[in-house]
Amino acid sequence: MAVVRGCNLPDDLLYDVENNLWYRPEGDGTYTVGMTMIATGMAGQLVAFTAKKPGKTIGAGKSVATVESGKWVGPAKLGFEAEIVAVNDTLTGEPKLANSDPYGQGWMVKVKPTGDVGTLIKGTDVAGPYEAKMAADNFAGCA
Repeated sequence: MAVVRGCNLPDDLLYDVENNLWYRPEGDGTYTVGMTMIATGMAGQLVAFTAKKPGKTIGAGKSVATVESGKWVGPAKLGFEAEIVAVNDTLTGEPKLANSDPYGQGWMVKVKPTGDVGTLIKGTDVAGPYEAKMAADNFAGCA
């Protein structure tokens, strides 16, 4: 597992560094998607999570959900065009799960790509790009 500035980035996931999201290929053509530990560290404790509805197709770079913390409200943007096939209703009721278990129970949505998944980075190759992004964003790291 890569650890960058105290933030865990599991090797078995794919990453969209620009949007601070992780993707887990499920083997059936779908991907489970969530916020990285870096994203939740930057946002702080989540207080609300509102996803788009299953069946909706989201364009590349468009919001699949709105995430709110005490210091930030903003979109979770997909790295590629996909249809939402499932939403984590547990996260809707308990948004702090994204902070306490970002790579497990804190997942956001499951999506089915409608085309190419673009330039997702393997977990084994993500440390360098994340170090550069965290430096550019002036983010000291996960406590």
